[in-house]
Amino acid sequence: MYLKKAMWSEGISAAEKDSTESESDPPSTEVKDLVNVLTQQRVYREVTLALRSGLRDARAEFSFLRVRGLTRLLKFLRSVAQSDLTINLFSQTQSISELQVVPVLFQHSLNESEDEIVSTLDHIFDVEPMKITSPSTDSEVSLALRVLEGCCLLHKDSTTLAHHYKAIQVLMTILSTRGVLEQGACLDALISIMLESSANQMDFEACNGIEEVAELIIDKQVDENLRLKCGEFLLLLIGHVNGRGRPPLASIQEDIRRLLGENSASLIWAASQFGSTLDPEQRLTALHIQARRVLESLDLY
Repeated sequence: MYLKKAMWSEGISAAEKDSTESESDPPSTEVKDLVNVLTQQRVYREVTLALRSGLRDARAEFSFLRVRGLTRLLKFLRSVAQSDLTINLFSQTQSISELQVVPVLFQHSLNESEDEIVSTLDHIFDVEPMKITSPSTDSEVSLALRVLEGCCLLHKDSTTLAHHYKAIQVLMTILSTRGVLEQGACLDALISIMLESSANQMDFEACNGIEEVAELIIDKQVDENLRLKCGEFLLLLIGHVNGRGRPPLASIQEDIRRLLGENSASLIWAASQFGSTLDPEQRLTALHIQARRVLESLDLY
């Protein structure tokens, strides 16, 4: 979604410039308010149009169409994140059931495909053709997880929607069964859906999420980039999601100490306190550096 400057906005700007040069009165407050209202209505129409277009393909029966829709939705969310106005408008759309993104993700791209067992031959002789939906590909699952992450970061109530669809259980299954591409996206999505969501945090603890992540980071046969991503996940989990020792993940530090050892647990706790005064780019760099140190501390033993 690329927003163009409205024609009436240009007219007002030109009028303000002319009035300044001629020392006459600038446009009234009422006119400026009207321009703001018209601009907001135009942006809202563009937001809803972009959502409808992306969601239509994301609901398709074929994976290549769903991938196209998810790609559009991901680009749309990145565009939305650039402005407080568009973030607010996106949040408003998520109260409308037909424009909600999270349910579509779990119903079409993140659902577990089960082999259909044919018990009767009635569908062969039926007039209506049997509906066939292609399974989700690796790239589709990865894109869906990125879209889920964006929705939860931009719209807090999306974490509640995700909990309704048992998001933690679904993501933990992906983490233990899918490839490196999906596992990396899964770890990022887990952080986003657990932020300020006690229900999702409790589900993560019930699914023994720490044990699953610990197994990946300990295993030296696992792709190194994925192990680094696990290190970043633990740092973010301790420093931001956990709420600094408050329930429901109050025992997380003890769990990490039990699974990874005292030295690594102490390093993770100390390193997780970074970044409060850093800008986003510096914070990301610091996260990568600290994750590398965590990995090195594990490889020493």
